[in-house]
Amino acid sequence: MTHFDSRRLGTWGRNHWSRRHFLGLGLAAALLAIVPACVPSSPPSPLRVGTNVWPGFEGFYLARNLGYFEGTPVQMVEFGSSSEVLRAYRNGDLEVAALTLDETLLLTETNPQTQIFLIADISDGGDVILGKPGIASLSGLQGQRVGVEATALGAYVLTRALQTVNLTPEAVQVVPLEVSEHERAFQAGEIDAVVTFDPVRSRLLAEGATPLFDSRQIPGEIVDVIVTDQSTLDSRRVDLADLVTGWFRAIDYLKANPQDAATRVAPRQNITPEQFLESLEGLLIPGIEENQRLLSQQDPALLTGAQQLVEVMLDNQLLNQAVDPKPLLNDTLVQELAK
Repeated sequence: MTHFDSRRLGTWGRNHWSRRHFLGLGLAAALLAIVPACVPSSPPSPLRVGTNVWPGFEGFYLARNLGYFEGTPVQMVEFGSSSEVLRAYRNGDLEVAALTLDETLLLTETNPQTQIFLIADISDGGDVILGKPGIASLSGLQGQRVGVEATALGAYVLTRALQTVNLTPEAVQVVPLEVSEHERAFQAGEIDAVVTFDPVRSRLLAEGATPLFDSRQIPGEIVDVIVTDQSTLDSRRVDLADLVTGWFRAIDYLKANPQDAATRVAPRQNITPEQFLESLEGLLIPGIEENQRLLSQQDPALLTGAQQLVEVMLDNQLLNQAVDPKPLLNDTLVQELAK
């Protein structure tokens, strides 16, 4: 059985009624008293939360499986890729989106009121570059076909990896591929390497792919965050609190009952429970107290990393203009929940 270190999961801290004229005032008064009681209250509008398939977001689906969102308007919406999540959020089809930090920086160019209110995970080996047998190192990628999702994250991981061996993305043949195509294209020999993450990572490694690079070599640079806009944060605070509370309850359950939790969510990832637990070894999942420190900037690590990320993205034309990440960090929800 795969060893699972629960310490990596952090801690759970924690009408206007338009009337007609009636002949008698008494009748009108009686009707006014009766009619409102007969009109059913409309259900609350859903709080649509978009994610792609990624182990770091499974806390939400575990919370749903455990019934933690029952009686709330939280509605999980799963997409095939993070680019689809970003598109749906920009189109107004979601109130909340699970994104990488670099995608969030891109989002602010069109959605300047974006707010990060929860840090889901920090990649610590979960994002990888895998090569076919025979490619032994990143240097061996020169001139090779590399499958990359057409997102800022895919380009960022490839750029940072190649920088470590003094190469640029122009040194390889970039093949744009949605995440849903990574495994098939690799198996069919259409690409020689792929920039990917779990669950594809686990399945390809089991088939003999060679690991060439992972996010442990760029610590703290790949962060998954949960975002909304300021107006939603103001108008739907109770619903967002339900979402965040369910998240931390689920992370607490995962820490205490890793095997049962993995059994519940692994089928969604199309991997075994053991592979799911192994995938979590490549993630750091901040608890509520660490979320407080990072989002409040009491611990400047997230802000510093975001500022460095902006610089790298600008240098590599992955961002059109400079973004100040400081106004994006909103700790109000996690601070309230901890009281």
